[in-house]
Amino acid sequence: MESISFNEEGSLMKLEYDVLKEDFSRAGEASSKIKKVLMQLGIDSKIIRRIAIATYEAEINVAIHSEGGKIFVLVKDDKIEVLIEDVGPGIENVNLAMTEGYSTATQQVREMGFGAGMGLPNMKRCSDEFYIASKVGEYTKVKLVMNL
Repeated sequence: MESISFNEEGSLMKLEYDVLKEDFSRAGEASSKIKKVLMQLGIDSKIIRRIAIATYEAEINVAIHSEGGKIFVLVKDDKIEVLIEDVGPGIENVNLAMTEGYSTATQQVREMGFGAGMGLPNMKRCSDEFYIASKVGEYTKVKLVMNL
């Protein structure tokens, strides 16, 4: 699936966050801000928890594995859509990357407590719909949908 995108029609709100390469000091900031906004909107706490976990995993993956990227969130009447886009090496084998415990993180990243190979599987587990597209040498895009 090479064309992962948003349809912003009917959106109540759009959020956008930058994620920088190897910026572990701010890791988790975007997911915390997303959680706070969704709480203010009165979204069900179980859905907020799933979104917080998925966006945290996405944020860490972008910081670890890419040259940086963005997280977009669309809040709609019936669902919340999250789009993660990065610039970077892409994923050579998406099926392998979806395997729990598989990781290409460096030893240094693992020593910091990241890179356990659960990012993509956790994103999928937390979503009602999960889409991933990656082009080696260019990008990875992930779209998550959580129904309200």
